[in-house]
Amino acid sequence: MSVRERKERERAERHRLIIESARELAEAEGWEAVTTRRLAERVEYSQPVLYSHFNGKDAIIAAVAIEGIVEITTEFRRARQGRRAPKATLRALADAYLTFARDRPALYEAMFVRPIDIPFGTEDSPAALREAFGELTAVLEPLAGDRDLETLAEVFWSALHGQAILTRGERLRASHQKARLDMLIDQFA
Repeated sequence: MSVRERKERERAERHRLIIESARELAEAEGWEAVTTRRLAERVEYSQPVLYSHFNGKDAIIAAVAIEGIVEITTEFRRARQGRRAPKATLRALADAYLTFARDRPALYEAMFVRPIDIPFGTEDSPAALREAFGELTAVLEPLAGDRDLETLAEVFWSALHGQAILTRGERLRASHQKARLDMLIDQFA
């Protein structure tokens, strides 16, 4: 391995370590606890080294968000596997989404709550976002009828997001979670 290749590998490892550390810290203490100073201490590099990888905390959160989008896309694909009935597939994807939001609250917040400088719903959207949205539209396509598929996907996603956020904030009756999701699925299927 050449010196250049080794340095590139080490840089990629530092980059990965910074993202992992930010996620861990956010899950443990919330995004307010994630500062470049704390991350530098945690990864045992100076703040200038962090800034050589990211322009600041917002850029780190955006990198975490993209990583989360890749992970949720994997969950969507798992949810679709082996299912043929459109309604059952939609239910499985919805369950996967809500479980992801519940089990990874800081990651979900980075992806869909905190302001980040990533274009959503445009040609400039990162490939990971387009793939995740593609999974959602693929599940809804057999149910769309004459409705605009992308708008239908946005409305369904909005409803799931609302349930995720309101459930996390304990604004909805926990005993009615299944009934709410059943009702939502029935509206779309």
